[in-house]
Amino acid sequence: MRTPDYTTEELMISSIARELRDDELGFVGLGTAARAFTLAVGIPIAAARLAQLKHAPGFSIYWGNLLTPALDAIPDALLQDAYTHWPAAASPADVGYKIDMVTRGRFDVSFESAPQVDQYGNLNITEIGGSQPPATRLVGCLAQTEHLAFIKRPIIVTDLSRRGFVKKVDFITSVGYLEGGESRADLGLPGPGPSLCVTDKAIFDFHPQSKRMRLRSVHPGVTLDEVLSLMGFEPEILPQWQETPAPSAEEIHLIRNVIDPHGQLFQAKKA
Repeated sequence: MRTPDYTTEELMISSIARELRDDELGFVGLGTAARAFTLAVGIPIAAARLAQLKHAPGFSIYWGNLLTPALDAIPDALLQDAYTHWPAAASPADVGYKIDMVTRGRFDVSFESAPQVDQYGNLNITEIGGSQPPATRLVGCLAQTEHLAFIKRPIIVTDLSRRGFVKKVDFITSVGYLEGGESRADLGLPGPGPSLCVTDKAIFDFHPQSKRMRLRSVHPGVTLDEVLSLMGFEPEILPQWQETPAPSAEEIHLIRNVIDPHGQLFQAKKA
């Protein structure tokens, strides 16, 4: 089999970019370092800029304290000084301002990542082990609870693994579709719930009735058996699931040479 001439991240970026629409506002959270930064920050920012360049010039993001940062001027190094001087429409210092925007439904899209995701899209970034005290304490909820409660189209971005994709999360930090069916609606949450889960092996959405995670496409070079072996539950599977479209030559050029020529947003990982 011929080795793909794109990376896993470039495939994920192009897939997410196609979901973004003109004049929408997306919320990008914070990533700690290494792979967590790539998933939570690098891939979403690159996807946002790719969408701007391809079909959605009015798409913008809120990242950190930057409202609509100039994505055509990503700093050469994402250090504090460069971040402070990054051109943006506004730089509100009050965290409460962002939360107020979230709860008022001002965000169309958010990008979420988590160590645990379950079959109904519930996310856990709080603790692992389900015991007291927990076996492992994680970063904590931050504002992710509000994101999945209020934002119109949350997109989960994470790597597929049996440890991460579990039948039931150890702790519900953020409510996806709770226990499926109408259980989320019964809570009265205003947002509709997660729309997609984009991973390094496949892309999932959620069944409109059962609300269980559903396989939408498998990445080129990956088999269905490989995807299922990396999950702690069996998702619903479309009878005619597809192969994830590969990024075009133009998209690869834009990502490598225009969007992130200094390699600040993500670590290359061959598909």
